[in-house]
This record gives sequence, structure tokens and C-alpha cells, in this order.
Amino acid sequence: MNEEFAILLVQEGDSPRNIWELDKQEIIIGRGDDCDVVVNDRQSSRHHAKIVREGERYKALDLNSKNGTFLNGTPISAKPQYLSDGDQIGIALSSRLVFVDAGATAPLFAEHKFKAEIRIDQAAKRVWVTGKELSPPLSLAQYRLLELLFSRRGGVVSRDEVVSQVWSDEEAEGVSEQAIDALARRLRERIAEVDPDTQYVLTVRGHGFRLENFAK
Repeated sequence: MNEEFAILLVQEGDSPRNIWELDKQEIIIGRGDDCDVVVNDRQSSRHHAKIVREGERYKALDLNSKNGTFLNGTPISAKPQYLSDGDQIGIALSSRLVFVDAGATAPLFAEHKFKAEIRIDQAAKRVWVTGKELSPPLSLAQYRLLELLFSRRGGVVSRDEVVSQVWSDEEAEGVSEQAIDALARRLRERIAEVDPDTQYVLTVRGHGFRLENFAK
């Protein structure tokens, strides 16, 4: 008879896998290559947090990390906190894992795995699509366009606004319609490298562009 284990789903942040099975007594989470769950983020510590299995239950604790570990938004310390199905574990400030208890994999997997959304760290100019960071990063022009669209929360951005935001005053005078369309097309292509099934950057004929973002 195959033993069932709980899993972690990567909902937000850069990780080489979307699903991590908690198939050991102790699971180390962090950016170190020797970790059982790898989170590739400079804000996470090399050995950031740990999940310990006790019979059929699991508990999480922080490993004296620099930027903290959070359970459903509340900081946790070296004192273990028991996990419940659907709990969200925050690793530092930009990575989020969802705990799925053994036997509850199917419904939560369907709910979380392919959540279509774009998230932006404006200070670091980093972008995540469905929880995976775009790497290599967007070009400066592509990022400026995405940031402008993101700031409007689904509203339409005119072509004139795109030119003003993306290009300098000296460059703006010579920007053609084809150049604007090419920039939008390349941004779509970069996003599609991670999520080819969702159309995020939409062209509104006669007006400009808008961002269709599905994050709740």
C-alpha cells in the first residue's frame, strides 16, 4: 500500500518545482542547494524554515531566518506551529507555499496550481507570473509598460501614455505605432514563456492596452 504524504504547492515565488512532497521526517526550506524545498530568492535564508512530521500531523518552524517565516500572514518563530490543510507559509517577503494535507491533494491542487496572476516587486523591478519569476528579467522598456498597465488595475492605457512612460522626451518624438505594437508583442511573448495559455496584455482597438490580471 502506497503511503500518502502532504505536499507544498508553490503559489508565489521562484522555485524549480511547483509541487514538493513532504516525504521525510524533517523538511528544510530555503535557497540552499541542499534544501528539501528550494526557494530561489535572495530574501530567503540558505536554511530558512523547517517542517517536521509527527505521525499524521505536520508542524512548521523558523530557522532563525533573516526575513522571517509567516503562517497565514502571522510571523512564526522557532516554536513549532501545527499546519492545517490550506495553510499558507510565507518565506521572507516574496515567496508563498500552500500546505496540502495528505488525502486533500486533489481539490486544493485544482484550486492553487494554475492560478493565473501577475505580481510585481516595484522596488526591485521583479515580475512573477503564476508564481514563477520571469528570468531573465524584462527589459527596462518591457517592465515600464507592464508596470504602467499593472497600476491601472484593468483600466485602459492610451498609446500616448505608453510613449510618455516608456521612452524619454528626446526619443518620444520618433516613436512609431509599429514600435509600440512591437513592445507590447514582446512583453506578451515574455509572459507566455511562463504561462502560454493566458492572455494578459490585451489590445483595445482605437484606445490602447489593458492588463487582464486574474489575481484575487
